[in-house]
Amino acid sequence: MNRRQPTVSVIICAYTERRWDDLAAAVRSAADQSVTPLEVIVVSDHNVGLLERARRELPEALVLCNEEQRGLSGGRNTGVRAARGDVLAFLDDDAVAAPDWLEHLLAPYRDPTVIGVGGSIEPLWPGVRPRFMPDEFDWVVGCTYRGMPTTMSPVRNLIGANMSVRRDVFDAVGGFRTDVGRVGTRPLGCEETELCIRAAQRMPGTQIVFEPRARVRHRVTDERAGWRYFRSRCWSEGLSKAVVSRHAGRADGLSSERTYVTSTLPRGVARGMRETVTQRDAAGVARAAAIVAGLTITTAGYAAGTVRAL
Repeated sequence: MNRRQPTVSVIICAYTERRWDDLAAAVRSAADQSVTPLEVIVVSDHNVGLLERARRELPEALVLCNEEQRGLSGGRNTGVRAARGDVLAFLDDDAVAAPDWLEHLLAPYRDPTVIGVGGSIEPLWPGVRPRFMPDEFDWVVGCTYRGMPTTMSPVRNLIGANMSVRRDVFDAVGGFRTDVGRVGTRPLGCEETELCIRAAQRMPGTQIVFEPRARVRHRVTDERAGWRYFRSRCWSEGLSKAVVSRHAGRADGLSSERTYVTSTLPRGVARGMRETVTQRDAAGVARAAAIVAGLTITTAGYAAGTVRAL
């Protein structure tokens, strides 16, 4: 690809009409960008009612039915096959993009070595942020977390709610694995992590970039703001990481996690304890405890997933 501005297709996968208002807002935000997308594609995950309603009420979008097995990976692969853009951008159906989202997301592609670009994801909490929730665990609700870069930087992988990939990558390495990732409300993930690692392994000399100025806001429901979901998501993340490590190898599959565990999380525990003392914030202890609990649960999930594969 030359250094001209690439064309971009935006792909939004959806599975339920219960999130209709969010889906409609996501589509509008994707269509109304400072850089106009070539197309906005909505993929319904085997939901006929949602498919028909989207075709009636979202005229700015090309609406498709997931042609693969149920789940986010299959839906994304369906969108990839239909898309015509040089770059394929992915936005969650409960996220809203800033008006200059695509402008910032596309800028790094002027470097021909860049094969993927992601941006920052801000949680939209249902009211105030839960006091127990540490910033280091915002990935639990699919958002950017403390420890990620604050300026444009190379990263190992992107977060699916706000990511983009050159079409050439899918042509070279294939699509998202359907044995990894979310199906409906099941809190699994890591399909984008596995894709990014696979692309880097098979396309040496390339890089994946995080550009925090490419911003989206991601809705968090009441259910996902609670401790029960936190536990479930951590366990599922461990299971998913085990699958990724099986496909990608443990060295690459856990490379970012080593720094996160040995550097980011200890600082988070110390911060929580310090805030309890210096700011008289009793929730600081709860955030420190949540970091320890989250790490323990995720590790246990990884061990269970590893054992299952034996």
